[in-house]
Amino acid sequence: MALQLGAAVALPELLIDSASGTSHHLDCLHFPLHNTTDSVMLQSSGNKTGRWGNLLLAYKTLGVVFGGLVTSPLYVYPSMHLNSPTEEDYLGIYSIMFWTLTLIGVVKYAYIALKADDQGEGGTFALYSLLCRNMNIGILSSKSSDVNSSQSRCVLNEDNKQKSRLGKVFETSMVARRALLFIAMLGTCMLIGDGILTPAISVLSAMDGLRAPFPSISKSLVEAISAVKFGTSRVSFLFSPIMGAWTLSTPLVGIYSIIHHYPSIFKALSPYYIFHFFWRNGKEGWLMLGGTILCITGSEALFADLGHFNRSSIQIAFLFTIYPSLILTYAGQTAYLIKNPNDHMDGFYKFIPKTIYWPIFIIATLAAVVASQSLISATFSVIKQSVVLDYFPRVKVVHTSSNKEGEVYSPEVNYILMVFCIAVILIFGDGQDIGNAFGVVVSLVMLITTILLTLVMIIIWRTPSLLVALYFIIFFMMEGVYVSAVLTKIPEGGWIPFAISFILAFIMFGWYYGRQRKIQYELTHKIDLGRLGMLLSDPSVQRVPGLCFFYTKIQNGLTPILGHYTKNMRSLHKVTIFTTLRYLLVPKVSPHERIVVKKLGLRGVYACVIQYGYADSLNLEGDNFVSQVLDSLQEHIENCSSLPSNHMPVEEEISELSEAKTAGVIHVRGKARFHIGKSTTFFDRFMLAFYEVLHKNCRPALPALGVPLPQCLEVGMFYEA
Repeated sequence: MALQLGAAVALPELLIDSASGTSHHLDCLHFPLHNTTDSVMLQSSGNKTGRWGNLLLAYKTLGVVFGGLVTSPLYVYPSMHLNSPTEEDYLGIYSIMFWTLTLIGVVKYAYIALKADDQGEGGTFALYSLLCRNMNIGILSSKSSDVNSSQSRCVLNEDNKQKSRLGKVFETSMVARRALLFIAMLGTCMLIGDGILTPAISVLSAMDGLRAPFPSISKSLVEAISAVKFGTSRVSFLFSPIMGAWTLSTPLVGIYSIIHHYPSIFKALSPYYIFHFFWRNGKEGWLMLGGTILCITGSEALFADLGHFNRSSIQIAFLFTIYPSLILTYAGQTAYLIKNPNDHMDGFYKFIPKTIYWPIFIIATLAAVVASQSLISATFSVIKQSVVLDYFPRVKVVHTSSNKEGEVYSPEVNYILMVFCIAVILIFGDGQDIGNAFGVVVSLVMLITTILLTLVMIIIWRTPSLLVALYFIIFFMMEGVYVSAVLTKIPEGGWIPFAISFILAFIMFGWYYGRQRKIQYELTHKIDLGRLGMLLSDPSVQRVPGLCFFYTKIQNGLTPILGHYTKNMRSLHKVTIFTTLRYLLVPKVSPHERIVVKKLGLRGVYACVIQYGYADSLNLEGDNFVSQVLDSLQEHIENCSSLPSNHMPVEEEISELSEAKTAGVIHVRGKARFHIGKSTTFFDRFMLAFYEVLHKNCRPALPALGVPLPQCLEVGMFYEA
């Protein structure tokens, strides 16, 4: 079996656990693997990045993670509806932005959220996965608890002897589980919407710098230039110098502006100015929060892009470069606007000194082009998580690193994002409308993350109640106020993310519903070894010469397609190996752990699990793979020869393997579809028909195996809806 580095494979379907009704990766299909996976994964997770490695990763995060956040000064002030603002207004706005960046950026995301990883992955769906695998609900059970999560390891050392009351509520209440799934799906869809809107608003805001010296430039030209962004390279190491130049230059301009315009700007760090701002402006001040929220836009990428890097590198980059840069840049902008209060509609370019206007404009344009990468990368990560957990149709996922499982790229998702982004720019070319939509996305994603993090604290981390209450009250109230403000912008472009999220949520729910119905049917009609023995004992069923690899994915049983095949063909090959492909969260699986085999107690019937990592490429073509499996089987048969259950001479059994290989090899895989009968309800008829459309157009569950076409056989079967 050939294994190649950096290959692209479609992620496989999850295995189905008939005992719990859940599905997961980490349990073997037919038999235990004696902690093989745990040792492999622990070995992989043990490769810690050194000090210099973290600094290098921190440098690379500038080009991938923080682009959306650090370029937010381009569009924050233009997105606010300010009417004759005063000095006190600007001081209050800067105070709000400072404390928003400090509390949400530093405390919530950099300190708390980054500890809530799920096997190194971050984001809303990773939080949902982490909760599921620790509560025996949904997709992942605690039996397969992760070994790579950082903070969660600390609370799993006693094997969850006492489950929290809240955890028991989710395990017993279907309503609670569905509410949790709905929240996770909404957060995921909003994050993808963020990935669509970030390129649009970033590039349009940067290109608006052309309108200051050249007011006659039309909006269509700006839109045309902004579309060029999609031809940009994805290599973070090349992007980082651009973002480094931006991160360094804007605070220097800010310091100059502070000294030149308003040296006492930092008195606004006092929360007094926040209270004074709302006291003076009342409802108008509350509505201005719809623009202020954009100062923290891109912060979710800090968490969602965790799989691309690691916690230390992201924290270093944010705390020592991004956070100080934003504080100084916004201080400089505000200092300029205090002296020039009516320039807020172009609050960034107006505060740039004329002598360096064009160099900053070039840097801003390049930075805005790169900025979209942060949420696009986060979108790739969250789509990959959803595909692995079987909540999204299978798409092509390319692993771009042999060392980091989370560094992924999806060309299909990239093209879809491009189409949506161009459509948003052409239809809603006004940057203020897109800013309103952007505010809705940012605030809702942050609020959903707060809710899920609170559940993680209570159920998994067992954080003291006082600290949980303090965290929840502060952040839920703060983000809730932001959400209430941005929801007033729904008629003015705020409906865009809801429309996008509705489309994505419908796709996710349709896929999830179809997969659950299929799993339910397979668990009900699975073939166990006893039933298989009865089928083979039927005199009308012949054992034909040859070697058959029958691919299956059901744990503790065999696919119903096997019964369908045997009953109709009235035959089964003399040597049949039920084969399962098992995807591990490691770069490469060592050769001695790649193929695991076992006898199943019936003559000529065996089980085989092929394990592969994200940097492995499966190629089952030729005699190499077949020989490896037969060699493993021969060794296993010889080791089992002394067992009392072995009723067949070893030499005869090994001879049968050799004869079967000589007679011919065939690979059989099933293809199931739903049969929608007259008694099917309208809801099932509609949803399952939609699922069939998705299933027909998505990638196959099994990776491209390289099996020669003459040896490949597909067996179709209708599942009754």
